[in-house]
Amino acid sequence: MVKAVVAAEPGAPPRVCEIEPPPVGPGDVRVRVAAAGVCHSDLSMINGTLAPRFPLVLGHEAAGTVAEVGEDVTKVRPGDRVVLNWAAACGECWFCGQDEPWLCSAVEGAVSPPSGATLDGEELYACMGVGGFAEELVMPERAVVPLPASAPLDLGALLGCAVLTGIGAVRNTARVREGQSVLVIGLGGIGLSAVMGARLAGAGNVIAVDRGTEKEALARAAGATHYLEGDPKLAKQVRALTGGRGADHAFECVGKADLIRTAWQSVRRGGQCTVVGVGARDDAVTFNALELFHFNRRLTSSVYGSSDPDRDVPPLAAEIEAGRLDLSTLVTHRIGLDGVAAAFDRMRAGQGVRSLIEIAP
Repeated sequence: MVKAVVAAEPGAPPRVCEIEPPPVGPGDVRVRVAAAGVCHSDLSMINGTLAPRFPLVLGHEAAGTVAEVGEDVTKVRPGDRVVLNWAAACGECWFCGQDEPWLCSAVEGAVSPPSGATLDGEELYACMGVGGFAEELVMPERAVVPLPASAPLDLGALLGCAVLTGIGAVRNTARVREGQSVLVIGLGGIGLSAVMGARLAGAGNVIAVDRGTEKEALARAAGATHYLEGDPKLAKQVRALTGGRGADHAFECVGKADLIRTAWQSVRRGGQCTVVGVGARDDAVTFNALELFHFNRRLTSSVYGSSDPDRDVPPLAAEIEAGRLDLSTLVTHRIGLDGVAAAFDRMRAGQGVRSLIEIAP
């Protein structure tokens, strides 16, 4: 038996329970979880934005140490440190064949597959196929990514979602070039990671935007050159900082129609607006036909930062080792498994950035 954070039903507060993990199959890996980040997608599982099955083991952004491997596993061995990959591609579908594993058909829509674990004999479901708010879990070999010994294991958890998504949106989806101007709206873990990605790319002006002034210091520490509070006149303010043209790139990291619209209006003619935040299906964004033609802007989304974790985690770990990427900037609270409900409260209030659950040394 191991402890895990379980949501019994939609809207129910998460609670720490003892669960029975599944046995390790031939192609499986048992991981002793060291740390897990509390992501907004975890909150979306219980607040109605997404529609998972219950009872649900929460958490999908995590890292830990391999405790046991199945007989067919060759990728890792006991004692190895790993990042967990919630979007573990099948390697066989059409999208995987196009080198787009982040769009894998086997992953699409899989918000709560059965975990194999049980609670008092009742089957449990795993948040995004991981269920990372647990002392131990069992996952397929393809869902673990080796983490170099040089990278801190606790902060390595953030590579499993926020950092891959934010930096990946800048590096892989938008392909920001040196000297270009970048706007980032929404400074949670993903948004601040996008700011870090812009800095790593050598962007010129990096304009960070959030409600109030609480996150200004965090944004500047992550690499922002300017900080603006959310305002109806934001597009005009951005143009004033970018030679009157607008930003070359904008990243909307919240998932709100009005903010997507603002990001779009803040981009120059011929620039690109990338939607990174996950929004609601009934929150519509509208454009008129003339503006779509006239401004020649590109509007796209970035799913998981267009990332292949097996490809992208090692170079990010190298950036950490070289001192160019400081993930401690993202962590504003360190908690135990029993602190998840309070972390969700802070998230609803827009307070802090990442709550990091410390589970095992």
